[in-house]
Amino acid sequence: MATSVRESKKKATKEAEDKKPGQSYDATTIKVMKGLEAVRRRPAMYIGDVSRRGLHHMVYEVVDNSVDEAMAGFCDKIVVEINEDGSITVTDNGRGIPVEMHPTQKVSALEVVMTTLHAGGKFDHDSYKVSGGLHGVGVSVVNALSEMCWVEVSREGDIYRQEYVRGKAKARVKKTGQRQRTGTKTCFQPDKEIFLKTEFRFDIIASRLRELAFLNQGLSIDLIDHRHDKDINFCFKGGLASFVEYLNENKTAVFKKPIHFKSFKDDVDLEIAIQYNDGYSESVHSYVNNINTIEGGTHLTGFRTALTRSINAYASKYKLLKRESFSLIGDDSREGLTAVISAKVRDPQFEGQTKTKLGNSEVKGIVESITNEFLGAYFEENPSVGKKVVDKLLAAASAREAARKAKELTRRKTALDSAALPGKLADCSSRDPETSELFIVEGDSAGGSAKQGRDRRYQAILPLRGKIINVEKARIDKILGNNEIRSMITALGCGIREDFDPDKVRYHKVVVMTDADVDGSHIRTLILTFFFRYMRGLIDHGRIFIAQPPLYRIKQGKKETYVYSDEELEKTVKSGTKTSSIQRYKGLGEMNPEQLWKTTMDPEKRTLLQVTLDDGAEASHLFSTLMGNEIAPRREFIQQNAQYVRNLDI
Repeated sequence: MATSVRESKKKATKEAEDKKPGQSYDATTIKVMKGLEAVRRRPAMYIGDVSRRGLHHMVYEVVDNSVDEAMAGFCDKIVVEINEDGSITVTDNGRGIPVEMHPTQKVSALEVVMTTLHAGGKFDHDSYKVSGGLHGVGVSVVNALSEMCWVEVSREGDIYRQEYVRGKAKARVKKTGQRQRTGTKTCFQPDKEIFLKTEFRFDIIASRLRELAFLNQGLSIDLIDHRHDKDINFCFKGGLASFVEYLNENKTAVFKKPIHFKSFKDDVDLEIAIQYNDGYSESVHSYVNNINTIEGGTHLTGFRTALTRSINAYASKYKLLKRESFSLIGDDSREGLTAVISAKVRDPQFEGQTKTKLGNSEVKGIVESITNEFLGAYFEENPSVGKKVVDKLLAAASAREAARKAKELTRRKTALDSAALPGKLADCSSRDPETSELFIVEGDSAGGSAKQGRDRRYQAILPLRGKIINVEKARIDKILGNNEIRSMITALGCGIREDFDPDKVRYHKVVVMTDADVDGSHIRTLILTFFFRYMRGLIDHGRIFIAQPPLYRIKQGKKETYVYSDEELEKTVKSGTKTSSIQRYKGLGEMNPEQLWKTTMDPEKRTLLQVTLDDGAEASHLFSTLMGNEIAPRREFIQQNAQYVRNLDI
């Protein structure tokens, strides 16, 4: 995904405060924010941001409560509706939130859950053995950041309802009718005072709901968009095996059915699905209690260790290795691997506030033990699959040996001397990564203009000649043999894949700057594919951006105006502006250094698109569709999405 970032002196966010220094500092200046006031004052602390990602996170928080009911065994149907007025309704057939009087708060338990931070059933293991929402802030935060919210609970034969405005109950919980089935229905309207935009996107919500349906075998989730009369159902009887088949559907599998196993040991409920394909990229996705642990953790470490050990043990036993002393390493065992690891952990400990890396040390040994035991038995019972896997990975090992010298480039330290940097890199004078920017530019002509127009203090320029290799179709030795790839790796200095270290990157802002035509779009996609497959941490840390050069220059006498879309051009012309000429830019090289700086590189005026990742599994599936060997899925994708293309120059 790409999010627009407008950089200017007028830049402001919904959370910005007036920070004028006060005249005194005493007890009267210490503010205590009660109830959900803190959430409204600092929404980004709870949902990440107030742009598109934070907006959609609101939906996930409500849905996660329903999924927790499913994991507890009390819910098998969830319906998510995008209403015509832009509000969201989430309905489940779980037990229904308790409505009786809370023993200490003296109001309904429903009101406590909806209006109090750190309140909920997730802290009580009798109610929920495992859950994703461990901190009890989810639904109350959604309520606080909504201009309107109401909850309808069906429980013990009765229907109860309560309404809220910006997190505060309008009245006490009321009984409104009778119903035999149980469940909870929540409706909320995001607050326009909080969010930059409040329009929900069907595809973004669908992606997360699909993921949840894969992770919770048999759970049925409907998504209905009343604005555009669209609906879709997600329900996967195969669980993670279906997930892996979905991820591999545009690839050729090495064996037909995914390896799929489940086990429970020492309070850890583990499910894993594995399938190799004939490609070269690793696509492994790990989850804990339905949370996507994008930085992995102990469960992923245990799986990887066991996978390599099990394959080596099988290959050694049946003398399938090249020589007696030879063994496959982790890199070899993961080439062409698609796998999903889902652990349900009773008391997960996540490193950091983002819940992206599992820290429970005991989980590593549990996952390792279960995986070793199952894979050992599976390969013994399915020797044809075992041999196909070993043959595939031996080819990977041969490529690794051939690439060893080239790969040394990926392990360079941040402190590179000038002789080690690629010759075509025009580096900046700053050595502070936080303030440094690298522009990856298409072609020598545009590169020349960028070098002359840049601010040399903090902007570096790396021109690329032609299209880089498609990493989706190439093995590591071929990839590292590509000069343009080597230049990017060396310039960035942070390594790739398992050697990747975000702390060593030499620039904290990496801007891809290509022409606004078909070739430019293709080159941009090739570069993004490389970053996703080999330096994904740069995307996860928000360091990849796409430049937005203007499409037209409008001359009005001596005055010049730059516009960035056909719609903007039409609007400008219709406004009655007298124009002497309109120039259509087909490439960056058509702009002189001053124009390129003024329109595309000056932080005071430029617009950048920040590349963000809402769903790693869905992104992997998309890159396989666009850049893989299969033509039919790519054609189908283009036909379905052609209507959304803008600024296409053919």
